[in-house]
Amino acid sequence: MGFPNSTFSNLQHKFQRFIHSTPKNGKNPIKEFNPTPPKCVLWMAPFLSGGGYSSEAWSYVTSLHEYLMKKDPRFRLAIEQHGDLENFEFWDGLPKEIKGMAYELYSTQCRMNETIVVCHSEPGAWNPPLFETVPCPPIGLGKPACTVGRTMFETDRVNAEHVRRCNSMDFVWVPSDFHVSSFVESGVDSSKVVKVVQSVDVEFFDPLKYDEALAIGDVARPVLKPKKSSFGDSRKEEEFVFLSIFKWEYRKGWDVLLRAYLEEFTGNDGVALYILTNAYHSSRNFEIKIVDLVHDSGIVEPVDGWAPVYVIDTHVAQVDLPRLYKAANAFVLPSRGEGWGRPIVEAMAMSLPVIATNWSGPTEYLTMENSYPLPVDEMSEVMEGPFKGHRWAEPSADELRVLMRRVMSNPEEGREKGRKAREDMIRRFSPDVVAAIVHDHITKIFDKKIE
Repeated sequence: MGFPNSTFSNLQHKFQRFIHSTPKNGKNPIKEFNPTPPKCVLWMAPFLSGGGYSSEAWSYVTSLHEYLMKKDPRFRLAIEQHGDLENFEFWDGLPKEIKGMAYELYSTQCRMNETIVVCHSEPGAWNPPLFETVPCPPIGLGKPACTVGRTMFETDRVNAEHVRRCNSMDFVWVPSDFHVSSFVESGVDSSKVVKVVQSVDVEFFDPLKYDEALAIGDVARPVLKPKKSSFGDSRKEEEFVFLSIFKWEYRKGWDVLLRAYLEEFTGNDGVALYILTNAYHSSRNFEIKIVDLVHDSGIVEPVDGWAPVYVIDTHVAQVDLPRLYKAANAFVLPSRGEGWGRPIVEAMAMSLPVIATNWSGPTEYLTMENSYPLPVDEMSEVMEGPFKGHRWAEPSADELRVLMRRVMSNPEEGREKGRKAREDMIRRFSPDVVAAIVHDHITKIFDKKIE
């Protein structure tokens, strides 16, 4: 992305390096500056980083870009990397259509006084950033017409510094009613806080589009196993597969998941738990962490051996994720708190029955009809990290055992919840629905800010 007659290139060398590292088949994606329409939205987010904010940002810009192309080209759209480190592996795994769009949006030129800047990241990345990143909004280019912060939190509140940063924005977009309440109760100006839900690509995550599931037995490593299994065995066709996807951190409730699963099932139950994970400010010795949890929890190995647990810690490209979900019979995530819960809605779009904690962001879409909402035993204090002193949920391990057994034992009920889940994702969170919501908010801002 570039601004006419500016030194913006000094701020964007990292994004430029990534964008131009992929062959373009001899075609030059850079377009001449077209001032019509003059209004512009500069979306700054960790587009090249992977993770929750990255995936959410891509979902917004892809759907909004299509909406502008097909329905109402009232303003132009530009993108810029911001808020996190780049990840070549993530960029390489993006569909070619997304890469092609990235070239186009990166080269879109805007004038600041006619531009809404969306800072899509945690508030610590907003200008002035608390760590090294491209400032948002950009500095030295004049004052934007409007600044919007898009953010969320996984706890019951927003800390004082982030409240101050939110109040410095013209608007703050949050994904759920839960966040509207927690932000306002923490001190963010209620006139600035707007609910803007997240979309899920229901065409990409469509179970009918994929004939073959991913051979997860070929990419997973066994950690615990039944008595009569060998570590070389791949997935058995008769297994009921639970899938969980998360960064390896305490907030995700991996300890609750493993305790409930290992206490409820044995090696003779015909189940398997597959965990797709990656390190989060920690080592990658996931097998040791699991074995240590079993030992420290005092869980006794059943006579027939453990219900099998597998770990996938290699990168699964975005284009392969639907086939990963298709390999599962149910999705489970007993998290202590979620901003939104991207893997949950992806699984729901794939018509999987999901078990997820009924607190924080997922309360925006979990219902008794479309899922298995997991009750919370109590709220607990966050004991370490940047949110020390905040509170989050302690999902019920006992209820998780009941729900996992229920979804395995009642497959028709699970399929019905999965069908309803996909219907709800299409009706409420499909890209065209959410693009219309975002477009409406942006249009209203332009109408007020730029006459």
